[in-house]
Amino acid sequence: MKRRAFVTQGTVAAASIAAISTLACKVDNKSKPVVTGDQPGSIDEFELNETTVKELQDKMTNGQYNAEGITNLYLNRIEALDKNGPKLNAVIELNPDALAIAKAMDEERKAGKVRGPLHGIPILIKDNINTADKMMTTAGSLALVGNVAAKDAFIVAKLREAGAVLLGKTNLSEWANFRSTKSCSGWSSRGGQTKMPYYIDRNPCGSSSGSGAAVSANFCTIAIGTETDGSITCPASTNGVVGIKPTVGLLSRTGIIPISFTQDTAGPLTRTVTDAAILLSALTGVDNTDDKTKASEGKAAKDYTTFLDAKGLQGKRIGIDKKKYENQFLNRLQQQVVDALKQLGAEIVEVEYVDKINDLGDEEFEMMKYEFKDGLNKYLSTASVTPKTLKDLIDFNTQHEDDAMPTFKQDVFVDSEKKTGLDSKEYLALVNKTNRGSQKIIDDLLKTNNLDALAGITMGPACAIDTIYGDRWGDVFLTAPAAMSGYPHISVPAGFVYDLPVGFSFFGTAWSEGKLISMAYAYEQATKHRRKPAFKAVFAL
Repeated sequence: MKRRAFVTQGTVAAASIAAISTLACKVDNKSKPVVTGDQPGSIDEFELNETTVKELQDKMTNGQYNAEGITNLYLNRIEALDKNGPKLNAVIELNPDALAIAKAMDEERKAGKVRGPLHGIPILIKDNINTADKMMTTAGSLALVGNVAAKDAFIVAKLREAGAVLLGKTNLSEWANFRSTKSCSGWSSRGGQTKMPYYIDRNPCGSSSGSGAAVSANFCTIAIGTETDGSITCPASTNGVVGIKPTVGLLSRTGIIPISFTQDTAGPLTRTVTDAAILLSALTGVDNTDDKTKASEGKAAKDYTTFLDAKGLQGKRIGIDKKKYENQFLNRLQQQVVDALKQLGAEIVEVEYVDKINDLGDEEFEMMKYEFKDGLNKYLSTASVTPKTLKDLIDFNTQHEDDAMPTFKQDVFVDSEKKTGLDSKEYLALVNKTNRGSQKIIDDLLKTNNLDALAGITMGPACAIDTIYGDRWGDVFLTAPAAMSGYPHISVPAGFVYDLPVGFSFFGTAWSEGKLISMAYAYEQATKHRRKPAFKAVFAL
């Protein structure tokens, strides 16, 4: 099986602004698809709908709300729509200490201490990130039920320092979608199937499906996901939100259940570029237990909100692959985005690179298997549960097949277990070919064409949920280049195809997060494609 098929199973000026924001291609026959950036939302009168971090801070400053009240509102929202109603199943576990944390932050505010922009802001994090509290860390697996971390992940410690309220953990594709090539994104044996909030029979994409769906559904203001290849940017695209996959090494991976040391990173999922920049700023820092972060010293910005510039596209040269999609509506949407970028001052340069990097996909997949076995065995060796090795997990799943593997099995686990150590010549050659090879392709392309970034549709619209036969994504995906190279990638809402959200990606060379945020912000502010979901039951043309 081709590795790309596997990944897509787990995982595209003031006067002119009014014209840009419509960006619609009307189709008279209602049975045909409509490509549009403006669609009315459903009636949903939740008082914190689409509320941003700054708006919550303003409400707490003027006494309209406090952190405890905000946390209660989100908890009630989750109870009404995640556990009942449409039952999105995006939240795998709530933090029993959330209200206590919020109350403590309120007391600090009363005493005149405000830690920063995240003070008192509720956040959901993916269930593969350690929290040293009453919540478990299971990667969605029944085999890790009862696993309580002895120490916070590095980025969780940063969140606590910033005054954030840990609201709970989100569901995910089990083992971050690295158990089977026939998986259904958003499904885990512990948490069940996460649904997409626009049409709940559609796939929220993986593996940070719960984080993407929760933010989109207004279960929180901000969330954290993790990505190896597409697991932040794909759920951002399909759930109509913003996702940032940072340069590998900008954020520590210590305390996060791993797949690939070469490609793994955590990152923000939010409804606005501003909130993503705020959250990213809070998470950075050199971690002596994660060697990759040492390279970020002197390269990480202290405050990524300083890059928020409504004129951030003026004079920028952006490369877009000249290859067309099979779907005419995706081609039409991309052309609309290109037109908007040009109106905002960018120069578009046609290039060719996607196929060159995608052709490295099989080798990337093999490289991941080596690193998965090594990293997971190290993580499990200190876990508080019985499975201590990948082999133990394989045995557990076999012994509990009806519950752990009711449909798709564990072929990726089995293949990974066969791999040797990270000192093998084959492994080292794979890293060189995929990671360094993709870096060279991107850096040479940027330099030769004097480009500021590369861009394109992030993913096609969401496929249907199919827990028996697995995901069926199309040929539109732009996750591999930034993932394989370890370079930064931001996906921002670009409109709708078949009434389903589609994102647009900007990515570039290492440590270019600030430049990408500036471009994405300028596009977002001019077009305003984000709309809250309608929680419709069934999608149909």
